[in-house]
Amino acid sequence: MRRRLTMLVAAVMTLVLVAFLVPLAILLRSVAADRAVTAATVRAQSLTSLVATADARSLQAAVDQLATSAGHPVSVFLPDGTVVGATSDRTPGVRLAAEQGSLVVENDGGLEILLAVQGLPAGTAVVRAFVDSGELSRGLTSAWLVLAALGVVLLVLGVLVADRLARSIIRPVDELAAVSTRLADGDLDARAQPSGPAEVRSVAAALNGLAARIRELVRQEREAVADISHRLRTPLTVLRLDAESLADPVEAERITGHAENLQRQVTALIDQARNRDSTPGSCDATEVVARRAEFWAVLAQDQDRVARADVAAGPLLVAVGEAELGACLDALLGNVFAHTPEGTPYLISLTATPDGARLVVQDEGPGFADDAALERGTSGAGSTGLGLDIARQTARSSGGAFHVARVEPTGARIVLDLGRSS
Repeated sequence: MRRRLTMLVAAVMTLVLVAFLVPLAILLRSVAADRAVTAATVRAQSLTSLVATADARSLQAAVDQLATSAGHPVSVFLPDGTVVGATSDRTPGVRLAAEQGSLVVENDGGLEILLAVQGLPAGTAVVRAFVDSGELSRGLTSAWLVLAALGVVLLVLGVLVADRLARSIIRPVDELAAVSTRLADGDLDARAQPSGPAEVRSVAAALNGLAARIRELVRQEREAVADISHRLRTPLTVLRLDAESLADPVEAERITGHAENLQRQVTALIDQARNRDSTPGSCDATEVVARRAEFWAVLAQDQDRVARADVAAGPLLVAVGEAELGACLDALLGNVFAHTPEGTPYLISLTATPDGARLVVQDEGPGFADDAALERGTSGAGSTGLGLDIARQTARSSGGAFHVARVEPTGARIVLDLGRSS
């Protein structure tokens, strides 16, 4: 935009300068010619009185002196046919001047200035001064060069001023773009400094208001999530107490472990909601995946599922917190158990990649009915439909990617590329 504004001003100034300087150059050429003609006419008129009074020798001396000082040939055509001064033929212009009076005739290479001296006994004499084209344009080249230099200087100054004005407009716009990028990256404290034209300052003020509003909405959302999570603690406590009161110690221990694990997940959810602005965490993906795979393997055994876990040798550090990665894998495996028939096998795979790690959860169930099932909040089995979105957000927060594919003939394959922890 800055370049376009500068080029626009340069084009407009060029047109204005051409419209101004070209007529001025033509006027200068006319003024230079008029000046040369006027000077030659004045010098030639000084001879008219001598033509009528002086003798031939005195007239010859005066003509030679005038020609020397003027720098152009001067001739006097007497009525008897004698030519005094520079030798020249009696041109049609000379004959016309002798009949009709003084005039200026354009000739090849210059102008003839012809002055008729009437009242002589023998007839009319004609004083002829010839001004060539070089004398008519004397000093014109330097004047045109001055005009051209002036035009270039004005154009450069105009472009410089336009560039500074464009920068004063573009710089605030670039700052607004930078603040918008920071907001998009999650920096809700980013604010724009109002500067530049009034319109840009208005946009900066509106952007700051929007950022403040976004921050307030995010705060309210996080507090709501934390509040909901906190409310779950009471029924979890009751569940744990009921589990501890079971008669079978093994069953009581198992259910109590599940309740405690759920309690830890709720606590992690509260901490995550309230500390969203903190630096992203990291963990050893091999340890987290192996632990959650072992947990779900017990449920898979109860449902006669073949659960395979192919976990790479660790440590494999990724830019995801331990709680977030565990919740992500739980959500994906929960989908497998919720949306596939009992006995459906599944595979958990964790491999190292140049940029981090790749986590794959694949099952041999019916797969996805259509693309709508992949959207946030959409489910065909009565659930919230947020499991895949949790996985998607986990992958993206680590700087990785999320992919979903159908497996032929049946099944679904979820791929999470997790970024390496710095």
